Amino acid sequence: MMRWFRAFLPKEERFFDLFDRHAQTVIQGSIALQGMLNGGEETPVYCQRVNQFENDADNITREVLTAVRRTFITPFDRGDIKNLITSLDDAIDQMQQTAKAVMLFEVRSFEPPMREIGGLLIECANLVGRALPLMQSIGPNVAMLTAITEELGKLEGRVDDLHDIGLKELFLKHRDGNAMDFIVGVEIYDHLEKVADRFDDVANEINSIVIEQV
Repeated sequence: MMRWFRAFLPKEERFFDLFDRHAQTVIQGSIALQGMLNGGEETPVYCQRVNQFENDADNITREVLTAVRRTFITPFDRGDIKNLITSLDDAIDQMQQTAKAVMLFEVRSFEPPMREIGGLLIECANLVGRALPLMQSIGPNVAMLTAITEELGKLEGRVDDLHDIGLKELFLKHRDGNAMDFIVGVEIYDHLEKVADRFDDVANEINSIVIEQV
């Protein structure tokens, strides 16, 4: 009954503008992350860009959470809004954690699977950027939203596979050499995998909202 009643009330649509701004920031963060993973002397520059985009995303997240508290009628459940923006923010937080590890250990070259994961993370970010505007009108867009979230799940699986392949290659490369290089490589792989996990969380949140709204 409450869902039926809410459908006839005017809603605060600025949430979708904030979602879009956050998604675009995450996309830019993923592009900067890929630039970092290309390695070379420009690596610190791209790390700084990731940090800046993460800060921008945090500011937008705070705007969303403030709007949730102050808005009488929200587009969908307040808890769902909080969970969606938090999971999206967690994705770029993990990008920043990757950049921090790179700066801490002064890494300037990266393994091929790491760079491949970087490309997949850009795909994840772009898919989320496509999905969020569709949530302004969920009913007609159920099929597309479902397809996007399924693709996000597949990409997360591909990242998991590359993570495992990368760890095996690291072990073979460093088992008779520098243990520290192996440890640093493992940490970077783990952070990259967590970025993909957080995008999968975003997909799950979107699915949850779609189920509640249709």
